[in-house]
Amino acid sequence: MTDHRTRFLQLALDVEALRFGEFTLKSGRVSPYFFNAGRFDSGRAIATLAGCYADALDAAGLDFDLLFGPAYKGIPLATALGCEYARRGRDLPVAFNRKEAKAHGEGGTLIGAPLAGRRVLIVDDVITAGTAIREALGLIAAAGGTVAGIVIALDRQERVGDDDARSAAERVAQDQGVPVIAIAGLSDLLAFAGENATLTAERDRLLAYRARHGSQRSS
Repeated sequence: MTDHRTRFLQLALDVEALRFGEFTLKSGRVSPYFFNAGRFDSGRAIATLAGCYADALDAAGLDFDLLFGPAYKGIPLATALGCEYARRGRDLPVAFNRKEAKAHGEGGTLIGAPLAGRRVLIVDDVITAGTAIREALGLIAAAGGTVAGIVIALDRQERVGDDDARSAAERVAQDQGVPVIAIAGLSDLLAFAGENATLTAERDRLLAYRARHGSQRSS
């Protein structure tokens, strides 16, 4: 497992963005783990997370020239990633959207750098139903940008439903024709748990959960 995946999962564990137990998801499934990016709630944690995003993108070799954060969690993530790239010597424009269009002041739905003619990277925490991503894709296309890809923190790598063996991230990638990059996935979490003696019991539950709900590419 590459270093950025290990650093990300350890950070998520340290700040309790990654928790183990019994959690009922929106899908109704009972999961042995839960991920909440809202727990990256300090400057140091967000800066470290941004470094993990940047390393994952560098490893993937994706070509882009603007960062877009879908409201709401994507906004600080894209901003932090922009700061991380600036620290590394690359000054990227950043944009994001409002949930509701503003009728006064500068107006509109989009804030930040113009998207027209840009190769846009969408930065978010996870993809669940894909609704926020589809909205972002529409906004970017309407503003004249081209989506170069999507980067997320964690891919749960579980099937969308009984009639679709793809994960939510795989479905978006295939249906929308854009690459989706994750810092880590369920397979990485399993490897991480296997290397951590305190998580041995959690790994057994993770394996059982993957056997029941894992996507076609989760093994």
